Amino acid sequence: MIDGWLDFLPRLLGALSLVAVAIAISVWQRLHLEGNMLIAVVRAFLQLMILGFALQWIFGLDAWLAIPFAVAVMFTAAGLTAGSRAKGIPHGGWLATAAIVVAGVLTLGVLIVLQVFPFTPRYIIPIAGMIIGNSMVVTGLVMSSLRDALMQQRLEVETALALGATPKQAAAGQLRRALATGMTPIIDNTKTVGLVALPGAMTGMLIAGAEPLAAVQLQIIVMYMLVGASAVAGLTAAYLCFRQFFSGSQQLQIPQEADKAHQ
Repeated sequence: MIDGWLDFLPRLLGALSLVAVAIAISVWQRLHLEGNMLIAVVRAFLQLMILGFALQWIFGLDAWLAIPFAVAVMFTAAGLTAGSRAKGIPHGGWLATAAIVVAGVLTLGVLIVLQVFPFTPRYIIPIAGMIIGNSMVVTGLVMSSLRDALMQQRLEVETALALGATPKQAAAGQLRRALATGMTPIIDNTKTVGLVALPGAMTGMLIAGAEPLAAVQLQIIVMYMLVGASAVAGLTAAYLCFRQFFSGSQQLQIPQEADKAHQ
């Protein structure tokens, strides 16, 4: 283990030199991002080291009971993060968590039932991390986009309601656009995978010494599962979220917090 750390430290210092360049640019251009950069760098190091030790212990046990615990921790962290992006939406954190859980459970359930991956911590925990992380990004985008769209097009929605439309009908355009906004990044990534950049799962396998074709096959499965998870997370988030903007009497109501967040 000591030899591993001695090998790691010079490479870590080399990578930190690039962070120093980023901090220098922030100081030079007066971006005032130095503090956030330092916090991000320290957090990334601590979080990944803790994760590494935890996974080493879990993989050593090779017990399936470790899977629900690890996945629950990821669901909680992802929900809080996505909810923080949807500021001003009542119960935003809970709604984001619900959307991510629905997408994660459904996607993982399909993969496990179809035996796409073995039901062991070594496979399921990293796959769950990819699904949950991607769903987190989509959920945050959809919720914030829907909030902003309803704020900007308030008159249009209120007019539709006055003409007899239901809240779902009145907000249909905003729902579709928010969902499209959330889905666009994963669709673009899927279109350009292998052309613009080598994706994470494939890169990790190649660095670990896997055959290129085996790495490609895994990455194809990963990309397809992320597209499905994104659609489920986005759809769930959109329909859970939009109800927070309408009263029981089917009138548009913009929470004060949403007004402040939009401004």
